[in-house]
Amino acid sequence: MTAEPVGLDALGPSGPYRSRKRLTIPDVAGAPTAELSLVPALFVGRAMVALRKARPLPQEQRLAALSRAARIFREQEVGGLSYEEYERTVSRICGVPLQAVRSAADEIADSAERVLTPSYHARPTGAVSDWRHPLTRIGRAVWTRRGEVLAVNAAGNHPAPHALWLEALALGYRVAVRPSRREPFTPHRLVLALRAAGFGDDHVVLLPTDHAVADEVMAGADLSISYGGDDVVRKYAADTTVLAQGPGRSKILVTADADWREHLDTIVDSVGHHGGVKCVNTTAVFVEGDPAPLARALAERLAALPSLPPEDEKAVLPVQPAETARNLERYLLAQAAGTTAHLGAEGVVEELPDGSAVLRPAVHELASTEGGQHRVELPFPCVWVAPWSPGDGIAPLRETLVLGVITGDEDRHAELIDALVEDPTICNVHLGDHPTHWMDRSVPHDGYLGEFLMRTKTVIRG
Repeated sequence: MTAEPVGLDALGPSGPYRSRKRLTIPDVAGAPTAELSLVPALFVGRAMVALRKARPLPQEQRLAALSRAARIFREQEVGGLSYEEYERTVSRICGVPLQAVRSAADEIADSAERVLTPSYHARPTGAVSDWRHPLTRIGRAVWTRRGEVLAVNAAGNHPAPHALWLEALALGYRVAVRPSRREPFTPHRLVLALRAAGFGDDHVVLLPTDHAVADEVMAGADLSISYGGDDVVRKYAADTTVLAQGPGRSKILVTADADWREHLDTIVDSVGHHGGVKCVNTTAVFVEGDPAPLARALAERLAALPSLPPEDEKAVLPVQPAETARNLERYLLAQAAGTTAHLGAEGVVEELPDGSAVLRPAVHELASTEGGQHRVELPFPCVWVAPWSPGDGIAPLRETLVLGVITGDEDRHAELIDALVEDPTICNVHLGDHPTHWMDRSVPHDGYLGEFLMRTKTVIRG
């Protein structure tokens, strides 16, 4: 990591831009790590106009440029940082374990290499991709963009979500990214890599702003992706031009005919993978029968995880500034009042010598879901273990990004599984011994992004 703060310029349609208004980005110990240029509304407005005027590269050139960008992003010095300096810097500023940052960077590069895979899967089987296709002579649906410009109000809890919007570039969108103040290094490096690979400065821009200007980025686009909490989901609930990415509240259900001991590794992994900071990490486990034995075993396994600085190769838990960690701890203890704490009863903060703090795991057993604690999602391995019975139905399992279902006999529970798969508030169902964080580019994460970006229209010619 460099000793002096790194200058992170805005990346506008005419190249890098260093503004007078800059924001200091500290690491988890409070050390200044970067100076981020914040752009005013006028700059944003002009940038969005330039994106709209630009025409996309031909598809073959776009795909070739994305492939080149993957190699540049992962292998070359970009923005004055080697890849090793980049990954350690990201780990230090957002507190995500180094191995998780490395995995996320691999995910971003893999997405750039195979970006059309999810697109082809999302396209309706009866549609073609170009009006020139021979089938349009007899009338055919053509898959086409819903707009020209996509805005991304980016997440800062983990680098991996930046793998998603690359699909929009592949489909011909021009993209404006508003980076999170918490972690601007990944989008800055990615935009520079894309430009070095062949995308024009007016095809993909990085527009850091303060909160007062943030809405200007989305207002200038045709479609937007916005990350945040329940407030973001509520704000854009009725807006069909915004894809709101909110809390995951991923869960696991263990039925009475399954031996949870045979699946404990998967449950532990689902809770703690990548430090428990992602929306696909399990935050609630439902047990048909007595939840206490599973809660105790889960607590024993999670208690063994080491407390290390995030850039340590063996780090597995997230790290935050001590004050931030203490605030999260106080919130957790208030929410956990009246529950049985198997881990984290006295708190979850372990301070490190540099002034940062590790957020250690917490396991709380609930007598029921009436108090709503099972809906509390925190950015570290925090899991609520609750009883479930068939009489409860699927109500406690709703509003879930990923639901793991562990049963002894899927056929026996076919009616339950039917209800879970059909429920519109449950986005993904993993049956059997699959962690909730399992993902693949060929299957949807929260629906295919192509479902949001594209539409079909009939073309007949000749």
